[in-house]
Amino acid sequence: MMKMKNTLLLVLAVFMLSACKTSPFTGKKTLNFVSNDQLFPMAFQQYNQFLSENNVVTGTAESAMVKRVGEKIAVAAERYLTALGEPGYLNDYRWEYNLVQDEAINAWCMPGGKIVVYTGILPITQTERGLAMVMGHELAHALANHGAQRMSAGQLQQLGALGTAVAVSGQDPAKQQQIMQLYGVGTTVGGMLPFSRSHENEADKIGLLIAAIAGYDPTEGAKLWQRMKAASNGQAPPEIMSTHPSSDTRIANLTELVPFAKQEAAKFGVTTFQ
Repeated sequence: MMKMKNTLLLVLAVFMLSACKTSPFTGKKTLNFVSNDQLFPMAFQQYNQFLSENNVVTGTAESAMVKRVGEKIAVAAERYLTALGEPGYLNDYRWEYNLVQDEAINAWCMPGGKIVVYTGILPITQTERGLAMVMGHELAHALANHGAQRMSAGQLQQLGALGTAVAVSGQDPAKQQQIMQLYGVGTTVGGMLPFSRSHENEADKIGLLIAAIAGYDPTEGAKLWQRMKAASNGQAPPEIMSTHPSSDTRIANLTELVPFAKQEAAKFGVTTFQ
């Protein structure tokens, strides 16, 4: 039993060491041991399957706007990453932007740059500027490899559960069950949920900056979330129990980030915004 415990600890240590990659956006180490070579082909396949099973909107002003905004923020992302010393960062990305008929208030970007915007979010974005805030945020998730990081964290949580199960295997079954339940709740509320919220905050910051470099007024970020808050009618879990920051937190953060976004955009010659 002791040998198995030591082996699990060794495996965990190897996982942690191999998972350390540096983010070009923050300069900090990130938890990520899933390579783009593994992740991107799966994401592209799933994206194509999703499009084949849903109503993709084409030939409308709204669908054209989605593609126009997507192209502008992708170019801005390329410029920004080149300035950060990462000119080849996006070589494996295959950008695609589609509007899908769905009443859900949602948009997402798969690893590798495959973006979907649902028609249900358009009444809240209202304008091209509002749409840029949403698409910049979703694109930022892909740029920062948040999908791979979440997969890595999930695998680490499973490995920890295995280690915990081994550690308590000699105890009373009722106590084993209690400890495993506490592990599940503790690692979710104390680990996975804060991890997810940190990704959302990071994507808000990166997305706002890239939207500003693309020429979109960063003051729209907070305005968008004010509309999101109004649309939710207060139907949101407490922030500590959610994968996302509260609307109030996002509004405050995005408002505070406006001067920084404008300052960074000016470095790229962007001083007026649409």
